[in-house]
Order: sequence, then structure tokens, then C-alpha cells
Amino acid sequence: MPAASPASTRSPHPAAGGSWAAPRRSSSIPTHRRRLCSPPATACASSPSTPPSDALRVLAPGLLTTVQDGGRAGLRRLGIPDGGAADPPALRLANLLAGNPGDAAALEVTHAGPRLEVAADEVRVAIGGDCAVEVEDAAGRLRPAPPWASLTLHHGDQLRLGRVIAGLRCYLAVAGGFDVPRVLGSAATELRGGWGGLAGRALRAGDLLPLSPARPGGGGEVAVDPPPWWRPGATVRAVPGPQDDHFTTAALERLAAATWTVTPASDRTGLRLDGPELEHRGAAEIVSDGCVPGSVQVPGSRRPIVLLVDGGTTGGYPKIATVASADTGALGRLRPGATLRFELVDVAAAEALRRELEAWFAATAAAVARQRSGAPS
Repeated sequence: MPAASPASTRSPHPAAGGSWAAPRRSSSIPTHRRRLCSPPATACASSPSTPPSDALRVLAPGLLTTVQDGGRAGLRRLGIPDGGAADPPALRLANLLAGNPGDAAALEVTHAGPRLEVAADEVRVAIGGDCAVEVEDAAGRLRPAPPWASLTLHHGDQLRLGRVIAGLRCYLAVAGGFDVPRVLGSAATELRGGWGGLAGRALRAGDLLPLSPARPGGGGEVAVDPPPWWRPGATVRAVPGPQDDHFTTAALERLAAATWTVTPASDRTGLRLDGPELEHRGAAEIVSDGCVPGSVQVPGSRRPIVLLVDGGTTGGYPKIATVASADTGALGRLRPGATLRFELVDVAAAEALRRELEAWFAATAAAVARQRSGAPS
């Protein structure tokens, strides 16, 4: 993709009682804001006595919907994964369309989304990803809403996020973001640990999602064409190593030549892939060392596991390759049964891919700003 070519902007669509969330279990991890509770609980430290003035009410939660943001970068040395959005570029673009910082808290929708009711005078939302979206107004009138666009909702409107059409996930950003507790500097939900996000769990019917105030200057409905980097079925670029010398030459060639299938035993921790065996030169285990999202481990089964955002920070399996950071979002779009290919590149090429992605976002941000101001794109 051209380094500085933004997504083409397009015109957006034509205008046309909740309960508190309860922690699944107690946690010793400190939060920086209040913790939300639900009846029949009678006590909750620092919880508000009244519902938030501006919120989205969850009427139906969807298959798996969580609060996610840019994650907890910088804590891997403490054994804490990055977490956050499984598809960081899609989150970033949704936030850009909503007028937020790129790492603001949003809803991550997996497979099929929630039905939400607006409990605010007005709220601007944006969709990042390819999912079916409808708006039902207070009079019961339905209208479709496009993906990769922002739209304005009013009190009593219902937003229906249906199935994810292409890929696995999409993101719903709201102007200002969601006002949920921050744990270790992030609002991201960690489902295994039961912390972060909305009481450390997925959404439930009856939840209220408090909204933070929108930033000045981020108003106006905007839209972009599907971005060039968004591709559910993908070839991802990967750098050999850091333990490629633990594998036979044939194994490295097979990694790049094969078409791999994502198995049902995949989640936000990692993708388990089915395909040909990758032979180790010796033992299938090493002294544990650092891992990152995109690390391609090969355990004793000889079939690769690609770590994602909730993957462990260390591991004892040799890593045959590491996916370029510009392509890790593509991994988060792969549903069970999807296919994946690896293209091996060197470090310089992987760094160039990242620069291209950053240049695309810079150019697209400028185009969206022009669209908001009414200037020609």
C-alpha cells in the first residue's frame, strides 16, 4: 500500500432500567477509579450511589463483547501481557472516526455484537470493522448504518451490532470513550484474570456503560472507505527467529510454503494452526525466554502457535519466526477455519511496513480532519 495514501473519505449515512456490573471475583490488582457493582450486592468500595448521567444500556450483550483499549504496553517485564484490542489498527481507526485518541477504550465485538440503548441526550459512535449495523430510533424506525463511519445517536435510540460479516471482530468507539476503571494504566478487560474493563468480564444484559465527555473539536459525522490493510484472510509478513536455528531448513521452507488453518482451539491468547509438521533439530523445548504478540512458537506437536495480545510474556518453546508488528492486527481477524500464510521478510522490511502503516494513519487523520471542517478532501 502507498505509504502516505489515506483511506478515501466518503459521506456518512444520511441523518434521519440498567443494573450495575458485578465483579466476577475479588482481585488484588488496584484500580484507579470506582468499581462497579450489581444488586443484590449491598456494598462496593467507591461505587457511585446513582447511575451515570450519560451511558449506553446493554439490552443484549452479543456473543462476546468486552471493553478493550490500547493495552498495557511496558509491563511485560512484570509478566503482564499487553492485552487490549486483538486488532489494534481497527480499534485505532474506530477511535479516529469518533474523535478520540487512538488507544481510547471501546467495545470489542467477537462474531456477533450487542444491542445497546442510548441513555444520554446525544452520543457519537463509530464502527471499525465489517459488521452489520442498524439503528432503531425511539419511534421504532430502523435504518442501516455503514461500517468505517461515525454516526450520531439520540436518547432512546437503539444500536444493533449484528454478525461480523468478514473477519472475527469489530470495534464500537464512542466520542470520549467509556468511563470504566483503569487497572495498571489501562481499561482493557483481562478475562482470564477477571480484571479490567467492566468488572473483568464480558458484557451482560442490563449493564450500564458510563461515557466520558467527548473531546472538543471531534464532532461531525465522517466516514472512510475500508482501509487497505484490513484483510480478514491474510498473508502475514514474519521475520525468521529468534530461534530459527532450532529448526531444519525444510521446516523454515515449509512454514512459508504451507497454507495454515486456524483451529477452534484459538482465542485472544493465540492461534493454534493446523498444517504440515515443522521439525526441530533437537529438543522441542528451550530455557524460557521472552515472547511478544506475533511470536510463532512450535511445541512438541510440531505445529505452530502464534501468540496474540493476551499471550504469555515468556515461553519454553522455540520460536521459528515473529510476525511483523504491522501485521499482528491481521492475526486478530482470523476466525476458526480461516487460512493463513507466512511471507518471510528481514527486519528492515518489517520496519518499513510499520512506517507505511503509521504514514497511512497520519494521512487518514488529516483527511478526516478536512472532512470534519468541510474542506475538500
